[in-house]
Amino acid sequence: MTTSVEVRTVRVWDVFVRFFHWLLVAGIGLAWWSGEQGGEWMVWHMRAGYTVLGLVIFRLLWGFAGSFYARFSQFVHSPGTVLSYAGKLLKGQEAHYAGHNPVGGWAVLLLLLLCALQAGSGLFANDEILTEGPLVHLISYDLSVEVTRWHKMLFNGLLAVIGVHLLGVMFHQLLRKEKLVPAMVTGNKKVAEIADAAPATASGSRMAVGLILVLVAGLLVWGIISL
Repeated sequence: MTTSVEVRTVRVWDVFVRFFHWLLVAGIGLAWWSGEQGGEWMVWHMRAGYTVLGLVIFRLLWGFAGSFYARFSQFVHSPGTVLSYAGKLLKGQEAHYAGHNPVGGWAVLLLLLLCALQAGSGLFANDEILTEGPLVHLISYDLSVEVTRWHKMLFNGLLAVIGVHLLGVMFHQLLRKEKLVPAMVTGNKKVAEIADAAPATASGSRMAVGLILVLVAGLLVWGIISL
């Protein structure tokens, strides 16, 4: 006799996480395309970089003040837990998570770090022709040229990590039948037995706090590029 498992709809991703995700996709895409075009498009390349920097700052703040599944304390696990999950994943015996699983949680941190380094290095970069980052005057010309080289190399690393991320999404979406992409659009996910169920007292989207942090992130970017 088989026991049926109740499937329920869980609110996983709040509106701020979803907007962050898709704006980051758009920002990185625009930065890539405009950088390849060069010339007058470098203005948009820099604007895209500022946007990415602001998004990273917001997500770092939201990782402490956001809703349950947005918080770092909920999805950043110890190395031991990550290794244990990875081993069970290879055997098809892994626990299911509504939010980020232990491997995905560290992937989020890696992406945030690379985006911060990418956008941050761009502030000091120059193309040795017309375009200079807003903080290039704070360092020597030779160091700026070196930072520019790292800026380009980091982007290749970022693209590689994004590629691995997409493979992971496809694995869970197609093979594990987890609707990750629709969940990042609607915020909702249909789940049965999960290892990271939110407590009944978990806070919601916290709209007012989120809007304040959006403003704070924007002001911080403005302050940085105005140095």
